[in-house]
Amino acid sequence: MTIEENKNAAKVLVLFAHPAQARSEVNIPLFADAKKNKHVTAVDLYAEYPDFNIDIEREQQRLIDHDVIVFLYPLYWYSTPSILKEWQDLVLEYGFAYGQGGTALKNKVFLCAITAGGKEEAYQSDGFNHFTIRQLLQPLEQMASITNMTYLAPFALFGSRTAQEEHRINTHRQKWRTLLEKLVTSSLDMDKATTIENLADLCTQKGE
Repeated sequence: MTIEENKNAAKVLVLFAHPAQARSEVNIPLFADAKKNKHVTAVDLYAEYPDFNIDIEREQQRLIDHDVIVFLYPLYWYSTPSILKEWQDLVLEYGFAYGQGGTALKNKVFLCAITAGGKEEAYQSDGFNHFTIRQLLQPLEQMASITNMTYLAPFALFGSRTAQEEHRINTHRQKWRTLLEKLVTSSLDMDKATTIENLADLCTQKGE
């Protein structure tokens, strides 16, 4: 049975945030790939909210309507682009996402799909950035925890500044498309996906 024929397919929401899209060599193609999957809702937050006036009710309904939430963005100063922080601050309200009666996100899956300019070896305890990528993303992991979502390892591309000239983008896009398919069909190995350092590595393992 194909994904298109699977009426029980999981619904995936990709929230894309890139403040400098004219210079994007990786994220824009990933966003384009996400839009081609009929079970994925791909949202360009900067395009929808250029004035940062986020429609809270609309965004909360999007969360309710989907099973998997993905933040797609380039790593900016070890964090998200500003609109994603604004989105979190406004949309993930007490009584909706957490706290008394705040169960709207319970049992949903959450992950970050990121690009980092630095090479992978820079994101180690003894590397230039002093922390692994999972350690740097711990605020988002805690956000997932307090909202009762299942947090997956980040889907990361390191060395994104040189990915095009090193001909690594097409391979990464194939991994991304594979990941989306596995999320839609609920065929991802969740035990590995929650513990691995980089979800992109899981998409290349045999049997996955």
